[in-house]
Amino acid sequence: MKITHIISHVLQYDMPEELGYSQQYYARRTAHLVEVRTDEGITGWGECFGPGNVARANKGIVETVIAPMIIGCDPLNRGPIWHKVYNLLRDHGQKGMPIQALSGVDIALWDIAGKVAGQPICKLIGGKFRDQVPVYGYGMMLKRESVDDHVARFKEEAAAIRDAGFVATKMKVGLGARDDIRLAQAVRAGVGDDYRFMVDANHCYTSDDALEVGLALDDLDAYWFEEPVAPEDRDGYKFLRSKLKTRIAGGEAEFTRWGWRDLLDANCVSLAQPEVCALGGISEYLKVVALCQARFVPVVNHVWGSAVAVATNLQLLAALEPMPGGLVPVEPMLEFDTTDNKFRDDLLKEPLSIQGQVKANNGFVKVPNGPGLGIDPDPDFIAHYEMG
Repeated sequence: MKITHIISHVLQYDMPEELGYSQQYYARRTAHLVEVRTDEGITGWGECFGPGNVARANKGIVETVIAPMIIGCDPLNRGPIWHKVYNLLRDHGQKGMPIQALSGVDIALWDIAGKVAGQPICKLIGGKFRDQVPVYGYGMMLKRESVDDHVARFKEEAAAIRDAGFVATKMKVGLGARDDIRLAQAVRAGVGDDYRFMVDANHCYTSDDALEVGLALDDLDAYWFEEPVAPEDRDGYKFLRSKLKTRIAGGEAEFTRWGWRDLLDANCVSLAQPEVCALGGISEYLKVVALCQARFVPVVNHVWGSAVAVATNLQLLAALEPMPGGLVPVEPMLEFDTTDNKFRDDLLKEPLSIQGQVKANNGFVKVPNGPGLGIDPDPDFIAHYEMG
């Protein structure tokens, strides 16, 4: 078997409303899918992390840089392919967009491997620890509105996510430390005392401001505080871990086993959030998870993107071993963006229907049992939303 074509599909549409987080507002949804075709008619699908013009730039890396390196290769040689691409690109980008581009290709190769074997990816990487995965819903995005309006809306949205059946919820912050504390208080009031909620800062604080917010989150019994400071600020992460009881989460902006080795060695996070569509794909994700498990750092994958990313993470979470183990193990959760996303909800011929499963199954979704990722993207849908 040989790789014959590698095609990037960058999809985009105008969202029904503008949304924001601590770094920017956005009004368009983007997804970057990678299709790898073979001479035996087996096609694999992957996804590259990165919105907007980042996705367009990554398309160029996939099709004009990576594809010429590996067309003609056996797609089942995932390890040698990964090493060849990384070795030839390491002088030009050991992190960031080249690795995001490689991630989508690697995921597609794993999809092919599963289809060849007739097995879901979770069986290829060790087997199922669970047939279904609990799901947390994130929402409470920032908008161009007053703080008081944010507070009222966050309380209502948090309660709605809880009532939709999700096992936990996550909010955004970024209005400033004092106002963000008000937002967190509103979310706690909305969900009640016995429901988990998490806070995602998208690295908007200095360590001092993060400490102010974090101490308030301690009082509110928040489950984790995500990306409180810039990913480069390792000292800030360690400082916050030493001062707060709330778990410090991060890692979505880290790449490859080498970046994760340094992050973990610095004791920066009490909860790891690898992003498989960015850090180097499934091949590299497995190495990162091994590093986390060797240090007994729990893993809750970062998930953002289309149904391809969601299906990939369901396969990975199915095979994620309980850590450290016990009669009542802490189950890894699937992250789910509750805002409008056609590329997640309508991309597949047979949709995953995450929201429906959550509501009907007490917050859980089933892991696809089909070969590879277990999904089948709709080519007509892709053609309709593909950017020129």
